[in-house]
Amino acid sequence: MTDGEDLTQLLVAWRDGDRSALNELIPLVHDELRRLAHRYMSGERAGHTLETTALVNEAYIRLIDSSRVQWKNRAHFFAVSAQLMRRILVDYARSHRSAKRGGGATPVPLDDALVLSSDLDPDLVALDEALSRLASLDERKSQVVELRFFGGLAVEETAEVLGVSADTVMRDWRLAKSWLMREMSGG
Repeated sequence: MTDGEDLTQLLVAWRDGDRSALNELIPLVHDELRRLAHRYMSGERAGHTLETTALVNEAYIRLIDSSRVQWKNRAHFFAVSAQLMRRILVDYARSHRSAKRGGGATPVPLDDALVLSSDLDPDLVALDEALSRLASLDERKSQVVELRFFGGLAVEETAEVLGVSADTVMRDWRLAKSWLMREMSGG
């Protein structure tokens, strides 16, 4: 059996109430969750008070609460994990922005590949709001961005999670990137 199949079986067992499956699952997903968290945190400003370990721990807590999710496979699990981490960071950014006097948002510059650079100080709240607007227009395109950009999923994994072809994912990815760049640049 492949690691993906093992992971899927453990996810299903956990969802069905097998607490020991969670104990087996955590070591299998820990490195990947740290990689996701590190990817998120590398795009944050220097001196950010939330650390990679804290983000992973908060994600674990929320994942445990989501044990009723109908897990499909490994890619689905990591897509949900990425979504949770995005929510955690956006909530954190919102709470810190509201705590600051006049904490106005600045648009996040997105290059052609939508890659976070460590010298950028992206405003996740602005990006989250833009993704929410995109979701109201086209939910799947928003999901493609979330899975690829935030979740780090490959085109094929994204296609599997969404139940569409890889060509559809690439088409949605190109259109969503263009839409987000235009939206976030104010154009």
